[in-house]
Amino acid sequence: MARDKDKRNFALREGSGEETSVFSGGTPRQAALKAARRLDPDDSEASADRTELRLREKGTHKVHIYEGWAWEEDAPDDKPDWMPDEITKGNVEKQGVEHLEDI
Repeated sequence: MARDKDKRNFALREGSGEETSVFSGGTPRQAALKAARRLDPDDSEASADRTELRLREKGTHKVHIYEGWAWEEDAPDDKPDWMPDEITKGNVEKQGVEHLEDI
């Protein structure tokens, strides 16, 4: 398991520049996947709406830009008792990195 010093924090930025949520992860993609799972899920991955996710790495001027989408699917047959029958899955695709000047 990764230690706390290996974790980095990424703030989800809205179009207005407001930072609404913080996701942690060892890589920007890991934080983006967490953010994608909070999107409104569709019935299948193929029909899921894609949404731009802009994550600013805390302590830096870098904004990692991803396209993310979420969908629901049936939980695996060997799921634990506490897991619901339908789970939300998400995926992301990196679009690039932007450097901010106004922080």
